[in-house]
Amino acid sequence: MIDNNYYFRRKSLIDLMNKFLQKNIALLTLISLSLGVIFDEFGHHFLILVPYLFAFMTFSGSMKMKFSDLNIFYKAPRDILFCMIVLHLIMPVLSYLIANLIFDDHLLVIGFVMLMCIPTGVTSIIWINVGRGDLPLGLAVVLLDTFLAPVIIPLTMHIVSGKSVKIDTGDLIFDLILMIVVPTIVAIVINEASHGKIPDKIGNRLNPFSKLALFGIIFVNGGAIAPYMKDFSIELVIIIAVVFVVVVSGYVISGVMSHFMQCSYARHVSITFLCGMRNISTGVIVATTYFPPKVALPVAFGMLFQQLLASIVSTQLEKRRPIKEQHLDVI
Repeated sequence: MIDNNYYFRRKSLIDLMNKFLQKNIALLTLISLSLGVIFDEFGHHFLILVPYLFAFMTFSGSMKMKFSDLNIFYKAPRDILFCMIVLHLIMPVLSYLIANLIFDDHLLVIGFVMLMCIPTGVTSIIWINVGRGDLPLGLAVVLLDTFLAPVIIPLTMHIVSGKSVKIDTGDLIFDLILMIVVPTIVAIVINEASHGKIPDKIGNRLNPFSKLALFGIIFVNGGAIAPYMKDFSIELVIIIAVVFVVVVSGYVISGVMSHFMQCSYARHVSITFLCGMRNISTGVIVATTYFPPKVALPVAFGMLFQQLLASIVSTQLEKRRPIKEQHLDVI
């Protein structure tokens, strides 16, 4: 009886902790990001932990998946194609038009186009888990977009700048295998082998720790913005404001358009995050390697908003979730 009481008390505490983190996710994201910018040198020491924190989050979110779920390329080709069109046609063109209208500086225009032509963010998988979206669709788009990056980024940059760019995505693909592919397969094997018993027993207990891992990742990555905020100026304020508009546009366009596609709400959630987020670290590396430092400014400041906006979008999507899907577990 004592053991049972202890189990239920512990389960209750974990549930309360998870509900608190879910309810305050936007505020906690802002705090994590702010602390990351302020204590960038301290956070840099924990950079090595990011892939492992990410792998833990992927494992936690994939525990109820089955191998049949990986058949998503055949089940949802329309949704995958839609994501690719928004990511690499609609948003780069819109970003180019906005930047060209506001800035009389070709380097900044190139930077804004790069912000929207880099692959979808790997962290979109995290927010899809948090928002109870369609995880297999998220995995499919992230993997496909990353593998196509060596073609898409150089082609887009050549069109905008006339400069040839070579992208070596070997390290990025290795990180994807470590952070997404391996933990997903391990989670599916555990689920299939135990006939769902292990995920039912421990899956929900991992949820609050998965969110804490997310805040840890945001804290560490927040340090990437700090170097670009040292030389503060009016032009920098305008750049940050335009980045905000562009990033918000990505979430709004993908969210509104997917709403009219008559897909499930889970897929609507996934499409919103997949098209709203970008792999900022890849963009910064490409920008600083092949272009003057100014090109990296719009890309780097994308980090300032996309995680915070993702937390706000997640909260709003949850409020609008149809009643018939309210019974799904809160991740």
